[in-house]
Amino acid sequence: MLYTGKINKNKDFLTLYKKGRYIPSEYSVIYVRPNGRPYNRLGITAGKKIGNAVKRNRAKRLIRLAFRLCETDLPVGIDMVVVARSRLTEISSDEYLRYMRKKGVPAIAGCFRKMSKP
Repeated sequence: MLYTGKINKNKDFLTLYKKGRYIPSEYSVIYVRPNGRPYNRLGITAGKKIGNAVKRNRAKRLIRLAFRLCETDLPVGIDMVVVARSRLTEISSDEYLRYMRKKGVPAIAGCFRKMSKP
């Protein structure tokens, strides 16, 4: 991932959940917040409600793939956490990529513009 670091600390996840904006969909919930850095940070979660380890790992793999292919379209300087939903394991990677390009990226850019205005 070109412009992206990882979100590893629980504190950062909790901050995004509490203070960030969210974009719900049938496949995932995306939490977004400006981070004031010259790069983006990404965190991915897939809870046990999604299914066994194989399904959770597939969901995370699909999210990483879609993010990697849409990364250049995203604004720089955001923290983003993507929470997978169980429907994500039932679709193809192309379908999730189409969702991210058509709805996800514009929604993330819109949230970023609203939050970064003084």
